[in-house]
Amino acid sequence: MRQPLVAGNWKMNGSLDSVTALIEGIQAGLDTVSTAEMAVCPPFVYIPRVAGLLEGSGISLGAQDVNDQESGAHTGEVAPGMLTDIGCRYVIVGHSERRSIYGESDEFTARKFAAARKAGLVPILCVGETLEEREEGVTEQVVARQLDAVIDLEGIGAIGECVIAYEPVWAIGTGKTATPDQAQEVHAFIRGKLATLDTDVADKVRILYGGSMNPGNAADLLAMADIDGGLIGGASLKPEDFLDIGRAGNA
Repeated sequence: MRQPLVAGNWKMNGSLDSVTALIEGIQAGLDTVSTAEMAVCPPFVYIPRVAGLLEGSGISLGAQDVNDQESGAHTGEVAPGMLTDIGCRYVIVGHSERRSIYGESDEFTARKFAAARKAGLVPILCVGETLEEREEGVTEQVVARQLDAVIDLEGIGAIGECVIAYEPVWAIGTGKTATPDQAQEVHAFIRGKLATLDTDVADKVRILYGGSMNPGNAADLLAMADIDGGLIGGASLKPEDFLDIGRAGNA
């Protein structure tokens, strides 16, 4: 039985006051989430503040990105060891915004994945297709290519030590969302692809849906056999919405 994971990606949002209010709001209702693991991924500058607020709460802490190098002349970047040093468990790698806006390749993403694991972090590996790629019918080829870059570098066993997030790029921040059946189809493809290499890895890896999950659609999405939680954007900035998604994962 895979424990659902509901992880909030706050993106470039927040202030000291709003971050404090958000965490306090989530903590106030956390006892109503009986099954899902809850995690938050704040902007870098607020991670220490959030780490202090989360102490003893059971909510996991993550970061939104990481560099592929341990240290050195990489102005503006954050090394994996720095994240573990301040209490992070998870780190998002390969988010579609990193790939599309900042031109990060599959190979660079794989190196970030490897560096994160080496430092003791659990990568949340994002994969997914654009609207154009979906309309061309190449969703599976795109997702397979993104997965293969990591598998080729790190091996299939490494996938069993991470989380995968399927994010249809066309459903991020647009108000659109894949139907539960559309999402399940890609999740099942991912698990099936992994199963051709290692059935144990395929069975245990958690695959999250990352395309505008919200309180209105969470229960239907999480009812799908291969959807093990959500990587939540906008809804993670509202305590009650984030909690409602967590509650939808209750067994």
